[in-house]
Amino acid sequence: MTCATCGKTTWDGCGQHVDSVRAQVPAAQWCGGHAGATASTAQAAPAQGFLGKLFGGR
Repeated sequence: MTCATCGKTTWDGCGQHVDSVRAQVPAAQWCGGHAGATASTAQAAPAQGFLGKLFGGR
C-alpha cells in the first residue's frame, strides 16, 4: 500500500503481516508516519478496515 502523503510504502489492515512486508521493503522506502498531518491529509488516507471500526481504531 502507498502512503497518500509521501508516496512511500505503508500498511493498512490487521497488521499481522507488517513484519514480512517490512522485510521486503528497503528502509528508505518505508513511510515513518506523519505526526503533523492535517485534516486534509487524514481525509486522503484510505478508509479504516472492519476491525479498526469495530474496536475504535484511529
